[in-house]
Amino acid sequence: MPDLQALCKWLDQTAVGAAVRESLWLFPAIETLHLLGMAALVGTVTVLDLRLLGWAMRRERVSALAGMLLPWAWAAFAVQVVTGTLLFSSEAVKVCSNPAFRLKMVLIFVAGVHAFIFHWFVYRDVANWDDRALLPMKAKISGFVSILLWVGIVAAGRFIGFV
Repeated sequence: MPDLQALCKWLDQTAVGAAVRESLWLFPAIETLHLLGMAALVGTVTVLDLRLLGWAMRRERVSALAGMLLPWAWAAFAVQVVTGTLLFSSEAVKVCSNPAFRLKMVLIFVAGVHAFIFHWFVYRDVANWDDRALLPMKAKISGFVSILLWVGIVAAGRFIGFV
């Protein structure tokens, strides 16, 4: 992985990476925004997942709930990408080889694939099951897998500082 190491070394040496790393307040401020973004992202996704499982908000139409929550989830995801990139740039060489960081990145990728599969194969026929209290098994499985992935992402993120 010499190319990845070179990229990480370059990121470490950028003015942004150095500023975040060397500032007394910048890293904690960005990390706080990262945590708030994570709470918003995981919170909105979990509400939709709980509806898909039939464990919450059973009277709400799935499409209405998704319409309300997904814009917030996307905004929170954008916050995560920006703040995560800034945090990573400050410790890229150190974090790049961290197993917890690598697991987090793999799980985020898998969550993205899962979201793509959900929107193209499960949510595609939401009109057929939108207002049912009991949703089809594929919706329930999708909600359950999503919750597992996000719990894994959060846990792996917490372990980055300890591995």
